[in-house]
Amino acid sequence: MAELPHEEQLAVAFVDLADTLVRDFDVINFLHTLAEYCVNLLDVTAAGVLLATPQGRLVDAAASDERTRLLEVASIEWDEGPCRDCYLTRHQVPHAPLNTANARRRWPRFAPRAVGLGFTSVVACSLRLHDQVIGALNLFRDQPGPLGPSQLKLAQALADTATIGVLQQRAVSEQMTINTQLQRALDSRIIIEQAKGYLAHRLDTGVEDAFARMRRFARTHQMRLTEVARQVLQGAVDPSLLRRPGQ
Repeated sequence: MAELPHEEQLAVAFVDLADTLVRDFDVINFLHTLAEYCVNLLDVTAAGVLLATPQGRLVDAAASDERTRLLEVASIEWDEGPCRDCYLTRHQVPHAPLNTANARRRWPRFAPRAVGLGFTSVVACSLRLHDQVIGALNLFRDQPGPLGPSQLKLAQALADTATIGVLQQRAVSEQMTINTQLQRALDSRIIIEQAKGYLAHRLDTGVEDAFARMRRFARTHQMRLTEVARQVLQGAVDPSLLRRPGQ
């Protein structure tokens, strides 16, 4: 997408995020796509997405890289962080410098961990449609200064479009309740994480490279990411995915 003009990149992103009326909709892969678009289109280094269960419990759904995913997992365990605040208050966290006394008071464990990972500030946007909030989107910067107003609007527009896409897909699914879909998403997440670790060990590579390989394989073969992960764990995947780097 880097070779396209910025306006065309935006058009592709919004069309892609709105195109969820497909039979084998994969919410985890969809939210990874959202995180990737945020990194590509916004002046941010990384992005993460948390989803809420019907009981209001936040779970990690997607991230643009492994360090961000682990930070999001830790924030859930600590019950603190901008995504949590954004979800609970239903208001955007527009710009929060992380290496400040205020940030350390607000997020005593999250802020130092984020700084240690090289992040300087964070923005959080709710995944919201009217009164329904299904999660939150975290955007991290590693450069000084905040996102500009137009970038904040674009970030929220991407989050809103993704929210509409998820809720639209839920509404037209006649055989799946919201609870069942969320549980399936959580189950898919577990399978994908297990496959990432197995494939990384098998190929003697990093988990991010293993995940990228699975996503490429899924796109090339028009398969659901969860199915590729399941085949990896069952040892039934195409041998081409199991080639070591450089082979």
